Amino acid sequence: MLLTRIITASVLASLIALAVFQLPSDFFSLILAIIALLAGWEWSNLVGVNSLVKRGLFLVLMVIPMLGIHFWTQLLELTATVFDFTDIRSYSGALEWLVIAPVLFWIMMMVMIRNAPGGVLKLQMKTRYKLFVGWFVLVAAWMFLSRLRAFYDSEMTMYFLLLIWTADVAAYFVGKKFGTVKLSPDISPGKTVQGMYGALISGAVCGVILSLIFKFPMMIASDFVLLSALTVLVSIYGDLFFSVVKRQRGVKDSGSLLPGHGGILDRIDSVVAAAPFFYAGVYLIYRSIS
Repeated sequence: MLLTRIITASVLASLIALAVFQLPSDFFSLILAIIALLAGWEWSNLVGVNSLVKRGLFLVLMVIPMLGIHFWTQLLELTATVFDFTDIRSYSGALEWLVIAPVLFWIMMMVMIRNAPGGVLKLQMKTRYKLFVGWFVLVAAWMFLSRLRAFYDSEMTMYFLLLIWTADVAAYFVGKKFGTVKLSPDISPGKTVQGMYGALISGAVCGVILSLIFKFPMMIASDFVLLSALTVLVSIYGDLFFSVVKRQRGVKDSGSLLPGHGGILDRIDSVVAAAPFFYAGVYLIYRSIS
C-alpha cells in the first residue's frame, strides 16, 4: 500500500511540476480547472447528490464563474499589452478583495474544528448548502492558485506546492515516530499533535530556505517564514474539514481515481484550503515592498 502511494505521488508530483514550469498560464489554469471539476464531482457525491444530471449541473455552475474570471484576467493582460504596463499586479486588484471570503471561511473552520470537533461532526446542513460550500471552496482554490501562477510566476507556485507536500510528509513521519496525543480523534484518528508540530516546523524551514535562495531582506524573510507556517496550519485543518464531510457520508475516501490515494479530493484537500490564504499573504508581502 505504501509503495503504491509513493509511486502514485511521484508520478503526480512530476506531472504537476512539468505543468507549473512548462505550461503557459492559460493551459495551467485549464489543468487546474479540470482537477477542480473532478473534485467537484466527488464533492457532489459526498454530500449525497446521486442524480447524474444534478451532479453535472453542479459542474456547470462551477464552470461559469471560472470562465468569467479567466476572461477578465485575459482582459487585464490585453490591457497590459496595449498600454505597455510591465507589472499586471499593479492594476489587477479588481478581484483581489475576493480572497477575503475564503480566508475568513477557512479561519472560521479551523476555529470550529479546533474548539468543537464533535459539534462540527454533528452539524446538519441541507444538501444545497453543502453544494454551495463545495462550489465556493473549489472555485476559490482554482482562482487563487491560477492567479498565483499568472502573477507571481512558476517559482512561487512550485514553492507553495512543495510547502504543502513537505508538511504532509513531515506530519506523517513525525506523527508515526513521536505521535502520542491525537489532534482530533473524532474526525481523523491518525493525526497527532506531534505530527502537526512537525508539519509547522517543516513549513518554517521551507520559509527559511526560500529566503536564503532568493536572498530576501530580514523583514521579508521573516514574513515568508510566518506565512509558510500559517499556510501549513490552515492546510492541516482543511484536511480535517474534508475528513468531516467523509465521516458524515460514512466513507474513507472521496473516490478511487488515484491508486493508493483514493480520490482527487483526498489529494488536494490541503491545497484547496491553503491556496487562498497563501495567495493573500504573498499579495500583502509584495504590496509592502512595491
